[in-house]
Amino acid sequence: MVFLSKFLPALFYPLGLAFLLLAGFALRSELSRRQRAFLGGVALLLWLGGNTWLSLALARTLEWRYLPQTEPAAAPVIVLLGGDTAPASPPQPIVQPGQRAFYAAALYHQGKAGRILVSGGAIPWQSGGESATPADQMYDVLRLLDVPPEAITLERQSRNTAENARYSAEILAEWGVQRIILVTSALHMPRARALFEAQGLTVIPAPTGFAVTRASWNAAFHGGWQNFLINLIPTAGSLNLTTTVLKEYLGMAAYRLIP
Repeated sequence: MVFLSKFLPALFYPLGLAFLLLAGFALRSELSRRQRAFLGGVALLLWLGGNTWLSLALARTLEWRYLPQTEPAAAPVIVLLGGDTAPASPPQPIVQPGQRAFYAAALYHQGKAGRILVSGGAIPWQSGGESATPADQMYDVLRLLDVPPEAITLERQSRNTAENARYSAEILAEWGVQRIILVTSALHMPRARALFEAQGLTVIPAPTGFAVTRASWNAAFHGGWQNFLINLIPTAGSLNLTTTVLKEYLGMAAYRLIP
């Protein structure tokens, strides 16, 4: 009964239903061969993009390049990249935190660095009229986590990862700092690390927010027949993960960062 409560609804969620309808129409004999091929191709694209196995395998190629160390190395400064928070925009009462700020605060309290540089500006046409930049949002979260204000510096100009690296490097040069701990999402780390190293910085990667964990990997690939059947149906979550992976690889290609 529990299995059916998970399996059957997935068939009627928008992505699963769209896949079934497209696949069904692609099998209709009254359609032309070209029409069936088109519908079948779209159905296949949705299935591949929303496939749990494929999305996890793709994400793992990025996320598992840099795994957290049992005893992280120390550096003078933690550079924390904005991007996984949401503002305290009504009716939301407080900033919605992501995992990056939590990990940066944990490293700070462990004594791994004495200062946190938060990098993240706003893109006006994406901000929805909110004045708080991603860096400001991170600041609010860090303060809630008992990081003292004198230990936090904000960089509010950057609009993308390349600018994160460039503007942060300028501030770090003023401080005489060349070695940093870089905190960002695991998917984002390969591109971010390469861009910061291109600025001449020595980067200690500190990824967090993993989409692919040991538990999620084992559940997908070694979870028994129940998970096998459920994973045959494309999901919006897997489609979003595949899209994020493609965004990272396209970004790396644009900056010629793919080894």
